[in-house]
Amino acid sequence: MRVLLTLVTASTIALAGCAAPGDTVAPDKVVYHLNDGLPQATNGLRNIRNHLEVNPKAQIVVVAHAQGVDYLMKGRKDANGNPYETIVTDLKSQGVRFDICQITLRNRKLTKDQFIEDATYVPSGVAEITRLQQREGFAYLRP
Repeated sequence: MRVLLTLVTASTIALAGCAAPGDTVAPDKVVYHLNDGLPQATNGLRNIRNHLEVNPKAQIVVVAHAQGVDYLMKGRKDANGNPYETIVTDLKSQGVRFDICQITLRNRKLTKDQFIEDATYVPSGVAEITRLQQREGFAYLRP
């Protein structure tokens, strides 16, 4: 009986180690920092898609300021002619939040009506990144 119990215990431990990778992955909390124009946005959005592929429960916030807000403007397309809005809408449906810095809007004389509806606004992009890292425990990524 003791041998049988040992075998059952060993089998249970072995099977627990065989869980699918997605079953054991905790949701990440990540802030992606975009401030360098359309090529960086293209890379960042690809990184986010890849991130969500391996961790679909990841909590992702994209904070854009300076030239990093350009991909969120209405009608903007990547180098292949794909509208950024389509990609952003898809990622937003997966829980990704897209924040735009209001200081950037003021400094560049831009208005909210120039941006897609899926974007949200924060008073300061860099202050929001700091807040997410320090107060909410988000990891920082800059593609």
